[in-house]
Amino acid sequence: MALRVACIGGGPGGLFFSTLFKQTVPDAEVVLFERNQATDAFGFGVVFSDATLNRINDADPVVRDGLRDHGTHWDDIEVWLKGEQKSFAGNGMAAIYRKTLLKLMQERAVEVGVDTRFGEYVPDLQQLSDFDLIVGADGANSSTREQLGESLGHTAETATAKFIWFGTTYKFDGLTFVHRQSEFGNFAVHAYPISEDLSTFIVETDEETWRKAGLDEFDASQPPGPSDLKTQRFLEKLFAEDIAGEPLVANNSRWANFRTRRTRTWHKDNVVLLGDAVHTAHFSVGSGTKMAMEDAITLVREVAAHQDDLELAFTNYEAERQPQVAKIQNQARGGLSWWEHFARYYNSFEPTQFTFHFFSRSIDIDKIRQRDPGLVESAEQEWLDRHGRTPLETPLTEGSVRFNGRLLTLTEQGGGFALKHDDDSLTLVTDPAQANANTGLLLTAPDHEEGLAAIFEKLPANAAAVVIQGGNPFTRILLSEEARLGRDLTTVIVDDRGPASNLTLVLSGRADAVATVAEGASNA
Repeated sequence: MALRVACIGGGPGGLFFSTLFKQTVPDAEVVLFERNQATDAFGFGVVFSDATLNRINDADPVVRDGLRDHGTHWDDIEVWLKGEQKSFAGNGMAAIYRKTLLKLMQERAVEVGVDTRFGEYVPDLQQLSDFDLIVGADGANSSTREQLGESLGHTAETATAKFIWFGTTYKFDGLTFVHRQSEFGNFAVHAYPISEDLSTFIVETDEETWRKAGLDEFDASQPPGPSDLKTQRFLEKLFAEDIAGEPLVANNSRWANFRTRRTRTWHKDNVVLLGDAVHTAHFSVGSGTKMAMEDAITLVREVAAHQDDLELAFTNYEAERQPQVAKIQNQARGGLSWWEHFARYYNSFEPTQFTFHFFSRSIDIDKIRQRDPGLVESAEQEWLDRHGRTPLETPLTEGSVRFNGRLLTLTEQGGGFALKHDDDSLTLVTDPAQANANTGLLLTAPDHEEGLAAIFEKLPANAAAVVIQGGNPFTRILLSEEARLGRDLTTVIVDDRGPASNLTLVLSGRADAVATVAEGASNA
């Protein structure tokens, strides 16, 4: 008896699943339900990196052909700020207008025999009780997921930064990050071309700046459709020079906070979820559509192989995809954090260091050098021009102690701790109240971001240095930047990841120096 499959959601993930399943199991009945009309499309561009497209292209040529015939491709990523434009080469990427991609995928689904039902809403899964398999591909606000209940273990973490999604008729050459400081605070843009006459234009800012600029008046709780026209006019004026006076284009454009979604279990009974319904990653890594489509590939393969045992198919699907998704989400967290603090970096760094700091948020200097040796060379040369020495050989004064380099050692000394370099030593204390201009403070970073606020309260007003150990690389960096950039304290990060990490931390400005733990020494 032929399998009856219902897919809820007609975005790229749902369309790709439906098409692949009908191709793989031709005798199956595949029905796709989408509440919006086929011509409705919220948002602007969809981005893919060259490195991630192979698996999708092998499954079905619709994306490859769409990018070839209707998309745009670029190699360089650019950063614009303070009147300068910096680039990072070796990043092959392509984008396509979401509306165009959906049209192509809709045509492909019909071509292979999917029963597509646009404008048909499924408010209750009981309506689909005669289907053998139900796939929820209905996005981040998934009704399917909500109906399955709390047993899935779904969580959503809300970012502090505000973002709004526009297009613009200005044609950017490739992925471009534009930064502008207004009288109210800092705004930044992710922009990239998606067709011959349109670019995506996503703007981010912090909540304080957003409120000061009076951009908090639009009612974002109303149903999809109306756009925030006051914000549109404000941003057109602020970024007029960057977009050559071209207009912004609105499409359900309204401010929001990005929500990172995670789900412990992706299925219940004969219902299984994919894409944004179970996981999201910040758009700075451009992986949302890619992840949904890769979910679809694995789910099709497993269900096709185990049509009589859906529980096994779902278990195999989760076992493969959950670790892959978690890896992307972990990478995206560094990017998301960067956008939550970009005003601090804008105010602290000159354009070259700012650019290196941005691109090293998820990869170290060796990987950046492989893609674009010129970017690393310019960052190192700027440091050399400022200091006369290479980063790790540059002297550093901490209180009354002057170290002749920035690769230090954390060691035990007289029942306490000290920082050492050659014969020079700085005494460390673990009580913030004992830190002073000639004494360093040794702090342990928390294992999770939630613990950072409590540690921030321990930062002293004065200390020769703040030495940060423990936690993980991410929390150590956030603590260091709060101390260094937020409170003008000298910081040292204890790190054991090797030379590339050491150099990246110092050259990027995330720390003033790095330290390794001396053999035989124990952490505080």
